[in-house]
This record gives sequence, C-alpha cells and structure tokens, in this order.
Amino acid sequence: MNGILLVALGGAIGASLRHGAGVVAVRFLPLGWPWATGFVNLAGSFAMGILVGWLALKAEGASQELRLFLATGVLGGFTTFSAFSLEIANMLRSGETLKAGLYALLSVLLGVSALFIGLWMARRIFA
Repeated sequence: MNGILLVALGGAIGASLRHGAGVVAVRFLPLGWPWATGFVNLAGSFAMGILVGWLALKAEGASQELRLFLATGVLGGFTTFSAFSLEIANMLRSGETLKAGLYALLSVLLGVSALFIGLWMARRIFA
C-alpha cells in the first residue's frame, strides 16, 4: 500500500506540473499545435534519461520507493502519452493527416533523442 501512496503523491505533483505547462502554453503560444504536450513529452523523456542514468550510476542502492515516487509517480503523471494519442486522433478526424503524421514522427524521434541525451548527460555528470 505504501507504494501506491508514493505513486499517487508523485503523480499529483507530475500532473500539476503538466497542467502548469498547459496553462503557460495556452497563454503564451499560438493555438493550432499541441505545444504543451510536445514540450512535456520531450522534457519527460529527457528527465527519465537523467533519472535512469543517475539511478544506474550513482544510486545503485536507491530504494524501490524512490523509484516509484520519481519514475512512476512524478514522471508518469507529468508525461502525456494519452493526451498525445488523443491529439493525433483529433487531427486525423479533422482531416489533418500530414500534421498528425508530422507531430507523431517528431514527438517520437525527438523524445527518444531527448532520452538518449539525458542518459549521455547522466553518464557525464554522475560517472
């Protein structure tokens, strides 16, 4: 039960950060492109790379609770793959096939790249 509470607490933090990114995007960025989701997915992928690198290189004895709180909770609540999928479905439903394909391709390629950059940076910082 303790793990569930840690994931829930971390998820609340991550989801609140995700909401904040959405508020900022709607207020300051042009409409018509899912800026907040794209940013959150890239930032979340990068942060996951840093976290996994740190856990592997410097925190070998890190508790399962820490992993649950940070990776599953905070980053799981922060990243938005379900929103990403919905946005693509909405673009496709609206006939914006090229836009949907471009958004999906860029999100996946840049997200995976951000994760690898995070891992590389973690090796540089923590090794």
